[in-house]
Amino acid sequence: MKEELNYLRNVRRREIANRLHDALEEGDLLENAELEDARNEQAFVEGKIIEIEEMLGSAVIIEENGPHESVGLGSRVTITEGDGGAPETYHIVGSAEADPGAGMISNESPLGRALMGKSVGDVAEVNAPDGMLKFKIIGIE
Repeated sequence: MKEELNYLRNVRRREIANRLHDALEEGDLLENAELEDARNEQAFVEGKIIEIEEMLGSAVIIEENGPHESVGLGSRVTITEGDGGAPETYHIVGSAEADPGAGMISNESPLGRALMGKSVGDVAEVNAPDGMLKFKIIGIE
């Protein structure tokens, strides 16, 4: 996140400033689509900078130490679906870090929420569009 913030502040801002400068030189401000587009992009980038600054300002580092007795933020949970499907392992992370394709699910996602506080042997139920899904917890790290 710090790298992204640095990029937005030092690279994207400069690029947008150059676009704004070039668009202003084109004249006729009332019908200048490039100027309007550059202003919209500037607003988006400034909003993203503020969002990242707020997230970094309230970030808390969670220590990962040893096996856990119950699922919590930072846990790696191995589950099976139903009565013995193939085991899958997920890392429970905050919403800003979530990347389901990499096995990192948010504690705020339906599955993450269902797993929180559960122990090995417990069954977590998730209400999905296809009906209720059940996941058995077979390991927590």
